[in-house]
Amino acid sequence: MKKTEAKSGISSQIHKFIRGSFHPHFGQLTSFKSNPVWQQLGKLGSRLWFDTGNIDEAHQRWTKEFSALTTNNTLLNKEIQTGRYDGLISETADLLESYPGTTNKQMILEIAFTLNAWHALRLVEKFDAYVSVEEHTDLANDVTLAVDYAKRFYEICPERFIIKLPFTPVGLLATRKLSTQGIPVNHTLGFSARQNYLISRLAKPAYVNVFLGRLNSFIVDNKLGSGLYIGEKATLASQKAVRQLRKSGISQTLQIGASFRAGTQIRDLAGIDVMTMPPKAADEFLALNLPTDEIKDKTATDYQIGLNKDAKPEIANLNTLWDIDDKLISCIDALEKENIDSFTPDDLIEFFESHKCGDVLVRWSDKQIETSSKEGKIPKLENWKNILEDKSIGLDSLMNLAGLNSFATDQQAMDARVRQVLAKT
Repeated sequence: MKKTEAKSGISSQIHKFIRGSFHPHFGQLTSFKSNPVWQQLGKLGSRLWFDTGNIDEAHQRWTKEFSALTTNNTLLNKEIQTGRYDGLISETADLLESYPGTTNKQMILEIAFTLNAWHALRLVEKFDAYVSVEEHTDLANDVTLAVDYAKRFYEICPERFIIKLPFTPVGLLATRKLSTQGIPVNHTLGFSARQNYLISRLAKPAYVNVFLGRLNSFIVDNKLGSGLYIGEKATLASQKAVRQLRKSGISQTLQIGASFRAGTQIRDLAGIDVMTMPPKAADEFLALNLPTDEIKDKTATDYQIGLNKDAKPEIANLNTLWDIDDKLISCIDALEKENIDSFTPDDLIEFFESHKCGDVLVRWSDKQIETSSKEGKIPKLENWKNILEDKSIGLDSLMNLAGLNSFATDQQAMDARVRQVLAKT
């Protein structure tokens, strides 16, 4: 059997296996109640999503105003580690073993695909919700595989699945290909207005993100200030940029506010396109007991950020979070005159470097990647201060690298659980 035939056969069988127990209720779930507070946010233009893969957590809080849930490697890993999907792992492995020549890597990728799709379908069944499903982090380095698996995810449930791809050169090129085919992409791990301006123009996904809570945490953890409104300011700047692109007809991308850490952030970002909120933040927002007439559009608000008096924004290159300079706009103008679809990820990085925008799409060294991986979600300023100050990188780029490494760590934990289960069978 040829490799392409085996691959096609595996894809077909996995698809049938995953869909086999799926019982959707599209447009039929009417039992959920309404909440006037969430309803008011909807009137201001905000779509409401839950940032959780836990069915029980979501069910306790779900109202008619919510329309989607987001999952990622971190959230799914929590579900996998409970052991509830050990049987599914074994069943998938048995199916794959019927195809001689299946490599260990392919086995892990297919099981990860199955786990993501299977769990997402349970969320669709329960809530009739749109669900963002995320690819294995290994696919962030291969455009062809990223596109192939995204298509397969979409084919599992085109009525409700949104595909999550991270902001990388590979992610940009893959998202561009998928968008032209009408496949909705939630382009994740964005941290700034300029990143999302770039993503919206180049790749035209359905959604872009600002992980606002992590930005605030960067300031706090590095003792630069209270961190107040850092992420909110970046989110609102990005909202303004993508809204202008929609108004001009350049893209139809919507802005997601992600990584909420507190209920007050929901209040302070009322009116943005989409809010994906953890259950804890949603509970805190409701606990504010705000009258509906006090929940107002905040998208034109200019928040004063919480920095210490002696902390200079230049130290961390903070302006990269909310400024979109003429140099970047000119770079993208020039890029759009090229045959972008013929570009490799390295071509894309080289193009940005040649137009003096290498701080946006950074060519990270192995040592820098290793340093970031050891740090976790929040970078340590002392390790990056010099190249932030000389503007070799942007803070947004650094946060993106940290996010990629963090997701990879959680993916590795999930893969380890899979290997443990397989070793017992």
